[in-house]
Amino acid sequence: MFKKLLVLLLVLIPMVADAAPKKNKKKEEPVVHLTDEQIYQELKKLALIFETARANFVEEADEKKMLEAAMNGMLGALDPHSSYLSLDDFKEFSEKSHGEFGGLGIQITSDRGAVRVISPIDDTPADKAGIKAGDYITHIDGEQVFDLTLNQAVKKMKGRPGTKVKLTIVSDDGESKTLTLKRDIIKVKSVKYEEKMLADADKEDEETPKVGYVRISDFGATTAKDLKAALKDLEKKDVVGYVLDVRNNPGGYLTAAIEVSDAFLDSGEIVSTRGKEKTDIERSFATKGDLVNGKPVVVLINHGSASASEIVAGALQDNGRALVMGSQSFGKGSVQQQKPLGDGTAIHITIARYYTPSGRSIQNEGITPDVEVLHSKVEVIEKKESMYSEASFKNSLKNDKSSKKKDDKKSDDDEDEKEDLTDEEKDALDYQLQRAMDMVIAMGKMQARQSDKVVTDNEEEKSEKKK
Repeated sequence: MFKKLLVLLLVLIPMVADAAPKKNKKKEEPVVHLTDEQIYQELKKLALIFETARANFVEEADEKKMLEAAMNGMLGALDPHSSYLSLDDFKEFSEKSHGEFGGLGIQITSDRGAVRVISPIDDTPADKAGIKAGDYITHIDGEQVFDLTLNQAVKKMKGRPGTKVKLTIVSDDGESKTLTLKRDIIKVKSVKYEEKMLADADKEDEETPKVGYVRISDFGATTAKDLKAALKDLEKKDVVGYVLDVRNNPGGYLTAAIEVSDAFLDSGEIVSTRGKEKTDIERSFATKGDLVNGKPVVVLINHGSASASEIVAGALQDNGRALVMGSQSFGKGSVQQQKPLGDGTAIHITIARYYTPSGRSIQNEGITPDVEVLHSKVEVIEKKESMYSEASFKNSLKNDKSSKKKDDKKSDDDEDEKEDLTDEEKDALDYQLQRAMDMVIAMGKMQARQSDKVVTDNEEEKSEKKK
């Protein structure tokens, strides 16, 4: 039995050679690799520990559980995103990647032994319960989760749809609360879109600028295809520009992030990935064809924007194609891949870092917005039109080119209706989105003025030539 275990463990030599020396090492210290003989002796020790523990533990030992924990511990020593995927884990991972899975709809990561929320997925039990990016999960059904692997924590939160689970959440400000959530089938529709107007805009005025709003909640297998269809539809509606909202988007497929970036670019680098070796560099470039024809784009990010979201924000920012607004992003600048082991299991392992076109690594730092707009509640303290103005004077001169009608002014009844809004409805006003739309409209006006100036200059040049 001992010899069979030793043979099985020797298969793991390449991973142990990379993993073991890195544990508890400072970043600046060089890695000291073990010799083959040293690795062999350590694996013998590992097999001996297994046999000794199984023979002497006070209760009947679960060998499979012990070995899976050893493999998870080995990969977890590399970074928070590497792990062993059992038969069930790998199957669930594949189902999730194809857009439908069961659970609470929450993306988590490991943070110094704790379980931390990257972001909730839109319209899921976690999102509706008010769980936020950066929250810590300390207990699941009253049981502490410290030092659980990510897979173990996920398994505890999953279950039959309709069943309930209790989560104890600690937010950034230290406030603790216990929430009871009902599990559901999580259907991920990664792209939603609509044409929007500013909250205080005149909805009946045909000349009121309309902004194309595109919300991407994660980067899945169909995201790029769905985005192209959304942009095609919005372009027919004559929008002045676009807000690309990737707030609380935890990421997903690298290929999806590249294709989404390409939709707004006509040329230029999108992202580069760099692996273990210096020569292991792959660069992705945009193809010809900006699907929104150069219209202004604002990318909205926040602390829950991670991985693929940061690739898109960084690509459009570095290429000067979009203005990035919101708050600092999450800072996950690594690429993971599933490596099947041939028996239905696999390892989920970090294989590369990614860099923005300008060569920035966002690992542990994130994307810094061009314009910082923190999530806020806004109270309007000034009326849209003042009672005291030139127009209020008796016999004041009229504007002979004004298209405004007196009837267009909102009545007192309208103001009363606004006062009837609940506090929750007032809080629902998305300040970051409103400011992003403001920016898109402003950028659109600048583009139009520059275009008009070019036309005027060309006409003057032609006139001069005729003279």
